[in-house]
Amino acid sequence: MILEVRFTPSALASDPALRNVTAVVIDVLRASSTIVAALISGARAVIPTDSVENAVEIAHRLGGDRTVLAGERNSLPIPGFQLGNSPASCNAETVAGKTVVMTTTNGTRAFQQTHGAQMVLCGALMNARNVAQTIAAAGEDQRVVLLCAGSYGLFSMDDAIGAGAIVHELRNIAGGNISSISNLTILDSAHAALRLFQHAESDLSAALLQSDHGAHLASLGFADDVRFCAQLNVDAAPVPSFDGSLLRVADAAPAPHPQLRF
Repeated sequence: MILEVRFTPSALASDPALRNVTAVVIDVLRASSTIVAALISGARAVIPTDSVENAVEIAHRLGGDRTVLAGERNSLPIPGFQLGNSPASCNAETVAGKTVVMTTTNGTRAFQQTHGAQMVLCGALMNARNVAQTIAAAGEDQRVVLLCAGSYGLFSMDDAIGAGAIVHELRNIAGGNISSISNLTILDSAHAALRLFQHAESDLSAALLQSDHGAHLASLGFADDVRFCAQLNVDAAPVPSFDGSLLRVADAAPAPHPQLRF
């Protein structure tokens, strides 16, 4: 197994060396966390789209009674959409039994960069341990790319911390010494993300609020969203799997009583 982190989005399909990898898209603030929260709350699936127009068209085609439009532009809710990009708003009353059609500035677009990957997962702090377990269960003969959504194409601290949390959990699976996993090569990018997570682990809320994007969200009144996204290893948090068009729970359904703070 080869483990690396891409700190900004890159088209996996354009790099022949990265065909057939296991890719994990990470947008801690906030798309990945919102996707995980929606599936915990009983959404049938989440469809990530790259534009407002595409989201509206898909929701119209599937039927307004079967879908919920969610998303943001420049961190603010999109006029006419039922939900913004706030994970706390994805409660069962709003999304249970429905397909969430979602478009965001960075996160949903990152899924469009994974064409050619063998398996695509959605990662956040909330499901870091479960993502690591899913990766480990897929076997050692794989290259794993933790793909940070970034912010407008630039490095984003929150995503790097989220990637580091997944690396940390893989180390725990290996019994505390990640190098003990046979045939595992840890690239420098993964080591760097791990160090960032370890530095932030004692107070993840503070670390995210101090990041550029976290501070920006707080300035817009979304500090509670940042704190929500800082929840680490929520037991019921599923591992969303992307099939090229929609995200569904990769394994069994989540527990009936999720330990989320709404």
